[in-house]
Amino acid sequence: MSEIITEAWKKYLRALQLHPLRTKAVTAGIMIGCSDLAAQKISGVKKLQLRRLLLLMLFGFGYSGPFGHFLHKLMDIIFKGKKDTKTVAKKVLLEQLTSSPWNNLFFMMYYGLLVEGRPWSLVKNKVRKDYPSVQLTAWKFWPIVGWINYQYMPLQFRVVFHSLVASCWFAYFIFALASLF
Repeated sequence: MSEIITEAWKKYLRALQLHPLRTKAVTAGIMIGCSDLAAQKISGVKKLQLRRLLLLMLFGFGYSGPFGHFLHKLMDIIFKGKKDTKTVAKKVLLEQLTSSPWNNLFFMMYYGLLVEGRPWSLVKNKVRKDYPSVQLTAWKFWPIVGWINYQYMPLQFRVVFHSLVASCWFAYFIFALASLF
């Protein structure tokens, strides 16, 4: 069994090296799919909501993975690959003040409009009402993840690490959003 896992890991690392954007996009799609499966199970859904699952995987594949790929490359360009404590703090702060609010807002709108198929007026009201608490919750959780990511993860693994942690966040977030709509 360990040989199979070792070989799969080697193939994954090779794909990450040869096709980093595509590999990170696929990884993000699979991870958000797994988190939705968990959220559906936790919420007591009797029959798998395949459309919802596929739309969330599309979000990971089409947005989360590519966004993370380019964000981390940009951060390394802006901060020239530095990993000292002061630079890591600046990266975390910049990420939390820019991409975190945008990502949460965008996900709430995507989920309400496309996944749930709600009208714009309802989604707009839900975002207006619930976005501040969602973002405050994110700021309690994601800076720690960002610190670990920028301090200890090599550049090629940052999106993968982020996607792994995000799968837990999305399970919570999807479960919370499903109960909000």
